[in-house]
Amino acid sequence: MIDLSPSLHDLHALLEGRRVAVLTGAGVSTDSGIPDYRGPGSPPRNPMTLQQFVGDPVFRQRYWARNHVGWKHMDAARPNAGHRALVALERAGKVVGVITQNVDLLHTKAGSRRVVDLHGTYAQVRCLVCDHRISRFTLHERLTAANPDFHRRVHETTGLEVAPDADAVVADTTDFVVVDCEGCGGMLKPDIVYFGEIVPRPRVEQAFGLVDEADALLVAGSSLAVQSGLRFVRRAVQRGIPVAVVNRGPTRGDARAAVKIEAGTSETLSALAEAVAARS
Repeated sequence: MIDLSPSLHDLHALLEGRRVAVLTGAGVSTDSGIPDYRGPGSPPRNPMTLQQFVGDPVFRQRYWARNHVGWKHMDAARPNAGHRALVALERAGKVVGVITQNVDLLHTKAGSRRVVDLHGTYAQVRCLVCDHRISRFTLHERLTAANPDFHRRVHETTGLEVAPDADAVVADTTDFVVVDCEGCGGMLKPDIVYFGEIVPRPRVEQAFGLVDEADALLVAGSSLAVQSGLRFVRRAVQRGIPVAVVNRGPTRGDARAAVKIEAGTSETLSALAEAVAARS
């Protein structure tokens, strides 16, 4: 029999016999080398807003220059033990699906079958005028052609630090050439929900559907600082199903949680998956 810590015993006891919907945040991906926004020790970060991106050409130029360098770091990231544990729990019939606030596609890369990418993903770009979509790799080729010497200059002058939205730290972006939609000339934007932007309603309803299908909600690696994630905790409470939280640091859902574990997600989810496997 696996030896569980008291808090992990509480989590396992809470979830035993229940089908679980999982809500994940940036803390799930830190062990894959992708930093989070609000975890203990994280440097201050100011995520871009929709208003900044659309309304400020200089800001938009800086964003695309930095993203041009940083997106491949996210593309190269690989799932960690926490992602793999959720796959194992899904295959065991324990997890009904994952709602993720992350845009890194790591749950899908790990093999999770039912994933709602609440805020979109880094891998697609869309035109804000005609809604045409292209892959981020296709845009990379176009930006490289328009800025053939940019990567070399960046790597000669700065180290690579990447934020959770694939935004790299680049000091000088004043000569970076931004490209527009080839079809209509409209503004291109990552197919990601920015701060100040509304999550598409069909996606929200799909996520609510997972919560409604479950007997419990497990929050992993999210501070629940924004409404887009906290709404699912409220939904679970309204339905009368228990909520468990695994996160380093406080969250806005702690007061509603039946169990709160102050720990990393990789080790906690791995131990949970091992315990479920041992008792099955």
